[in-house]
Amino acid sequence: MLSRPAEEHRAGVCNKPRGRVVLWSMKLTLLAMSLGLFVTSNTAADELRTAPDWTLQSQSGEKVTLSEVAAAQPVIVLFWATWCPYCKALMPHIQSVRLEYGDEIRVLAVHFRDDKGDPASYIESAGYDFTLLPDGDEVAKLNEVWGTPGLMIIDRDRIIRYDLYELPKLDLSAAGKSPAHSKKAAHLAPYWAAELRKSLDLVLSDSD
Repeated sequence: MLSRPAEEHRAGVCNKPRGRVVLWSMKLTLLAMSLGLFVTSNTAADELRTAPDWTLQSQSGEKVTLSEVAAAQPVIVLFWATWCPYCKALMPHIQSVRLEYGDEIRVLAVHFRDDKGDPASYIESAGYDFTLLPDGDEVAKLNEVWGTPGLMIIDRDRIIRYDLYELPKLDLSAAGKSPAHSKKAAHLAPYWAAELRKSLDLVLSDSD
């Protein structure tokens, strides 16, 4: 389940203001807050974040260091668990991206928060062409990924060029009132993948 930012934005409850002075005061406060938030949002969007470097051993025994992999080609890093409905919906799309872009990219599947699952069997049975990195809890913490799925694109300078957590919230009204996680995942996964492709194309064009 998503946890950064919160999966659902809960509407606040406001008491009706008493008197015109209070009303105008609230309007001015809200205006100032909105302007402040607008500036902060633009500033944050312009900031480049460097991914922390880390090393994990793959399921096949390969020593995988992020900086070394990213120096060769853009890296899609997926933080996932076998029980996660959002991961299950998203992973076929990532496989499609992997097949489409071929050796231009590499997909690292960092498995975490899943003591009872069998990630190797899951990846193999699904036919995913990802590098499986089990025991990824510490790497997830290092990247401030607390919930599943986490998804990033890292370029050759180790700059994070895509972060699923930072995408604009998608309108899920078409999924119905209080839809199950599996239904929400079916709506969200194509959106996440479409944005992933857009960012990936930009990263690859910068590399040319």
